[in-house]
Amino acid sequence: MPENNFPKLHNATWPGIVGKGSDSEPIIPFDTLLEKTAAAEVDGVKFDGVDIGLFDEHIGEYLNSADGGKRLADKLAGYNLEAGSLVANVWAGSAMGSKEARDTFVEQVRKACEFGKQLRDAGVRQGGVIRIDSASSPEAWSADPTGNTKQIAETFRRAADVAADFGERLAAEGEICWGGMHSWKAMIDTLEATDRPNVGFQADMSHTFLYLLGYNAPEDRILPADFQWNDRATLDEAFKKMTAALRPWTIDFHVAQNDGTVHGTGSHDKTGRHCLATDPNGKLDIVHHAGFWLRDEKGEPTRAFRHICWDGCMFPNEVMYKQQTWNDILAALVKVRNAHGWVA
Repeated sequence: MPENNFPKLHNATWPGIVGKGSDSEPIIPFDTLLEKTAAAEVDGVKFDGVDIGLFDEHIGEYLNSADGGKRLADKLAGYNLEAGSLVANVWAGSAMGSKEARDTFVEQVRKACEFGKQLRDAGVRQGGVIRIDSASSPEAWSADPTGNTKQIAETFRRAADVAADFGERLAAEGEICWGGMHSWKAMIDTLEATDRPNVGFQADMSHTFLYLLGYNAPEDRILPADFQWNDRATLDEAFKKMTAALRPWTIDFHVAQNDGTVHGTGSHDKTGRHCLATDPNGKLDIVHHAGFWLRDEKGEPTRAFRHICWDGCMFPNEVMYKQQTWNDILAALVKVRNAHGWVA
């Protein structure tokens, strides 16, 4: 396949940390995830890169040293992988709450932007965003929806101003466990209140699927309460409504599968359950439903992002250590690109 095929295909490294740790299964080392990613191959196609969570447990040795970006770039190049989107450790603070928490949130975005620049300067990062969320719960947000949405937007604007100085864009990931982002309508309210050209939406197919079902926001449910999974026409209409509203904001995209349930492990709150690409209980037709995000209302590829990324948080370690898991994931991404990609 020619090198100028788009979007590029990325794997995520943060599933080695999210939902893992002392209260769950052991963290999977960063190097192990790179090895599995680099080893995956489907009909001669390999992953182009990785999206990276900026967490000490994985890359602290790089984050906390002056030449860390260059050293990480050398490591990635050794695996023939590029870097894409970066996850800022905004949970060290919060987008709402105390001034100290909000200041910490903005500082974490600054650190992510600085590290992203190091990777760009080292030649391994050609695109991608800085991923954020509100780092607050729907329960805390619901105490004052209007006031808290305003506060989240103010924090996002401060972070956006920092990101703009680095030429970065911020993508807020819609996920049912984050206040002010826990439903499709709340997400749009937050984005509209933020009103910054370099702030957009990160759509994860698993998390946004739960928007349709109204988890944590029954009033914003799109699918009817008596919906039956074999009613694919109604499901597609729901996708059309949701993606028509959120697609114009979407600047980063995660391919994923979901079985219509929520899941949480370790200290991670319950959110849309990520399922294996081959899970027979998966309710999404991955290739078909990716098209609602990757194509515009006229059916043309949006070309809104340089790469797409697989996200499979909270998979059991036994599954993540199997090379076949990553081959299957890559195969799903290849099918999505074949159906909705383009050649530059």
